[in-house]
Amino acid sequence: MLLFKCLKIFLARIADVSLGTLRTVLCVKGKSFEPFVIAFFEVLIWYAIAKEALNTTGNTIYVAISYSLGYATGTYIGSILSKVLIKGVVGVQIIVKENSDKLVKQLRKIGYGVSIIELKNDYEGKNKDMLYIQANNKRLKELKNIVEKYDKNAFLVVNDTKLIQNGFIK
Repeated sequence: MLLFKCLKIFLARIADVSLGTLRTVLCVKGKSFEPFVIAFFEVLIWYAIAKEALNTTGNTIYVAISYSLGYATGTYIGSILSKVLIKGVVGVQIIVKENSDKLVKQLRKIGYGVSIIELKNDYEGKNKDMLYIQANNKRLKELKNIVEKYDKNAFLVVNDTKLIQNGFIK
């Protein structure tokens, strides 16, 4: 009986914490209705399972371990689900120290829209280019690999993009 209760608590915590992680990511992305619905089910699951965990007779550490392990596992699974399910766009700023022409040509050849901003660097006495790209976050690894191939010392900054209007996204 205790094993079944611990398993139930563990699985319920995975569900409610995974939902909570998705809800948080959706809020940050500027959504409002989806997080509202998710929050209802998240707290409903949490309430039912917390009540059951606290009403367990006997002083057993197994319930606390199941509760905690479910929370930790739910955090992990929620982060994976958010990467898979939530489509996002990132703004990538790339400061290249070497000639950026070859890199820009390659990025444009495979379909990325690239804006180039010339930077003046008084500290090192060398001018640099900053490439600005909006890309789907699922393609970020590909983009980073291409940049590294052309300039291993490139400085990258990646930011989540909340709103895009017009423009070109790869």
